[in-house]
Amino acid sequence: MTSTKYIFVTGGVTSSLGKGIISASLGKLLQARGFSVTIQKLDPYINVDPGTLNPYEHGECYVTDDGAETDLDLGHYERFLNEPTSQANNVTTGRIYYNVIKKEREGEFLGKTVQVVPHITDEIKESIYRLGKTEKYDFVITEVGGCVGDIESLPFIEAMRQARFELGPNHAINIHLTLVPYLKAAGELKTKPTQHSVKQLLEAGVQPDILVCRSEHKLSVDLRKKIALFCNVPVNCVIEAQDADTIYDVPLLMRKEKLDERVLSRMRFSYKKEPGLEHWKTFLGKLKNPIAEIKIIVVGKYVELQDAYKSISEAFVHAGAENECKVKVKWLSSEDVTVDNAAKQLEGADGLLVAPGFGERGIEGKIESIRIA
Repeated sequence: MTSTKYIFVTGGVTSSLGKGIISASLGKLLQARGFSVTIQKLDPYINVDPGTLNPYEHGECYVTDDGAETDLDLGHYERFLNEPTSQANNVTTGRIYYNVIKKEREGEFLGKTVQVVPHITDEIKESIYRLGKTEKYDFVITEVGGCVGDIESLPFIEAMRQARFELGPNHAINIHLTLVPYLKAAGELKTKPTQHSVKQLLEAGVQPDILVCRSEHKLSVDLRKKIALFCNVPVNCVIEAQDADTIYDVPLLMRKEKLDERVLSRMRFSYKKEPGLEHWKTFLGKLKNPIAEIKIIVVGKYVELQDAYKSISEAFVHAGAENECKVKVKWLSSEDVTVDNAAKQLEGADGLLVAPGFGERGIEGKIESIRIA
């Protein structure tokens, strides 16, 4: 195998905890230390790619430089690391099965019975190792989509278990993201969901190396000790991830919690240098202290779910910060725009963006918006 180190990020208790943001933030911290990093997403759904998925179902379809239709998390990876991604950075269950069935039809398995283990898991591992084999990266961070315990995630968790066994503890670790909820009635944080989540991971044969605990409140020392004791991890590897004002705060919060140091320590990696985050801090300063404000109206078909236009909304964040300007975005459904009300609907805007999208629905509202502009 190569000298590349592999970091697997899994999640438990509930979806949408922010595995993608934690992965991107860790990648940023390692990159700021002088390491080369890439991040990939393993998605357990059976669609071959998100290209035909309803944006309400899955958010935007992020298109990479090589034309691959991928998960929106790849947009976060590129925005945080400023490194292009490709087809190799997003793998779905559908693509894995498609590749395996294609090989079977071509006789590559020499008539053997094709099974989840080893054939599907081998294909998943090959997808994981592909980026490392380029020898361009010190670290490959692999985010495993879904929740530990989901039926569809099991082959990915098994492939991760095998990869960690093959690579060894110094070359592959697991970071498990979990939830420590606050019960208002009891007035306290509860660790039981985290314990159960880790138990499910252990049942799959994976001992987490680092726990990242999402919470609305700070984790006390006693709480961290309790989680460490029941989950078999050192106390300093129980990382607090409190809710942040903006996703761009997360790398600094993870630096404060020393997530990057824990990763490097677990993987016996010598530090190249302390992370240089001055540029990032400057960006955050401009983002949080604008000296001007403008109003932009976005006319689109899927405005009820802003994740459907994630790259557009994040582009306004970045452009606004660069110009020390707060961009107030008003989302307007193109189906609500008519010949009679278009001028009124677009009144007071400093700028207009008509979002992309195919199909007849809402097209008249888009055209009328453009005409008014």
